[in-house]
Amino acid sequence: MNTPYDDELRAADLDPEAIRAQIAEALAEDLPGGDVTSTATIAADAQGVGVFAARESGVVAGLGVAALVFHEVMGDTVTVTDRLPDGARVEPGDVVMRVSGPTRGLLTAERTALNYASHLSGVATATSHWVDALAGTRARVLDTRKTLPTYRALQKYAVRCGGGVNHRFSLSDRAMVKDNHVVAAGGVVPAYEAVRAAYPELRVEVEVTDLDQLRELLAAGCTEILLDNMDSATMAEAVRLTDGRATLEASGGLTIERAREVAETGVDFISVGALTHSVKVFDLGLDLSEG
Repeated sequence: MNTPYDDELRAADLDPEAIRAQIAEALAEDLPGGDVTSTATIAADAQGVGVFAARESGVVAGLGVAALVFHEVMGDTVTVTDRLPDGARVEPGDVVMRVSGPTRGLLTAERTALNYASHLSGVATATSHWVDALAGTRARVLDTRKTLPTYRALQKYAVRCGGGVNHRFSLSDRAMVKDNHVVAAGGVVPAYEAVRAAYPELRVEVEVTDLDQLRELLAAGCTEILLDNMDSATMAEAVRLTDGRATLEASGGLTIERAREVAETGVDFISVGALTHSVKVFDLGLDLSEG
């Protein structure tokens, strides 16, 4: 069954059926036997208004998913107004969305909706901090596959809301040759050439740990190279040696305090697993008033 949010989700490169199925699982955790507290304390015909507001500065994301949670619980009895677009920057006290409808339904859906919006806004906000740190350089911040299981599409969407760039989504949409593949294949060039032979249509990125490996790959024609755990001076030399022949991604233990220094080496991308694997939730709250 289609919902009023399906087209919006598709426009965000999200699968509406997959998101609805995930929401259904999330709600099932809370509602194996209904919302007993709301049923006991709130009249069945009571109407209310829930106001979502930011309690800190940042970038919001996932408000459409939160609105869909209310729709999945309450159907057409819920009205959503004053919703800010995902990617909007907010300050403490800013209203990001209002939901109106049966009070029982509002409280039943509240926590699940907040879980989505708070987490995804946290990802977007963390990403925006890196984007701000890199402003004025050529470097763009990338996410990784270090995402919560089943949350990858949503977390990568939130990265885009924060101004970041998505890396590969899966192990099959592009090839990433890492150190263990290099060991198994007998070197960076044999590994690169093996992937090119097996999957000539795919983009191939190869991880290097020193400049000798970089030189080998450039000679072999590799055009996407990841610089793993290099210091800034070595990265700057890698940029000089590459001279535009390949895109360079810096990765490995990077911190936002070091972001500008790394970007000024001239690398094209900086990949940050912390955008998704250990992000702090964004402080959103919902205050209810009886209608």
